[in-house]
Amino acid sequence: MIRCRVFCLVAVLSVLTAPKILFGQTDVKFAAGALHGFLTIRSETGTNLGYAEISQFVVGDRVTIHFVDHFHDGSLDDETTVFTQGKTFQFVSDHHIQKGPFFPKPSDTTIESDGQVTIRSADKDGKTKVDTNHMEITPDLSNGMVGTILQNIPADAPEFKLGMIVPSGKGRAIKLDVTPDSQQTFHIAGTSRKASVFRVKTEIGGVAGVIAPLVGKKPADILIWVLEGEPPMIVRIVGPLGEGTAVVSLELAGATFSKTPARHK
Repeated sequence: MIRCRVFCLVAVLSVLTAPKILFGQTDVKFAAGALHGFLTIRSETGTNLGYAEISQFVVGDRVTIHFVDHFHDGSLDDETTVFTQGKTFQFVSDHHIQKGPFFPKPSDTTIESDGQVTIRSADKDGKTKVDTNHMEITPDLSNGMVGTILQNIPADAPEFKLGMIVPSGKGRAIKLDVTPDSQQTFHIAGTSRKASVFRVKTEIGGVAGVIAPLVGKKPADILIWVLEGEPPMIVRIVGPLGEGTAVVSLELAGATFSKTPARHK
């Protein structure tokens, strides 16, 4: 979604000259613009499971991202995120729907910047259950924005953390521990390119965080490939899409990847 590195002077220079996490908010180096693209969804063994479509548009300083995973079995992962981009990226709202055979725990989650969290799910009898809660929205909240944030972080940045709210109960706040991992090669249109890989670990916290590894429920790491440039570009994401789901690879359509780093370190 982690190999620790000692940055010494490099870390100092990064903090002084590069985009940074400041009080939980990421400086805008590459402002988001309009785009429309496609990714292929593959299993860990390479089977084609479907495709993902991303649409992004900007009005003033307000950005809307619509990311949809379409699975061949009819499953759907549909997320619409809104944020603003001034000096920093600031969360506005996120609406995330997961349903279909691929998702053992389907959900419909809405998070607003005022702290209102609404989670719709099915109870044991299959009836729709609606849980609402008011939660603290921390400045580092990254629901639907992780890719945007990583495109504004240098590949040699020190380890940092992001906040996220997941659809557990009435909503649970967790932390994502993000660390640069490696450089990996991929191929497209007969040429080879290198991408910087970020490793994202989930920190559940509390008693649940202690118990999860013991019962084999600790989430697998998420690996995100970023092609550097102006602007940078996400070319691959490897990891689970939700609680209890299989690990998948979302890949830039038409690209092939020669190596996948280990998902646990």
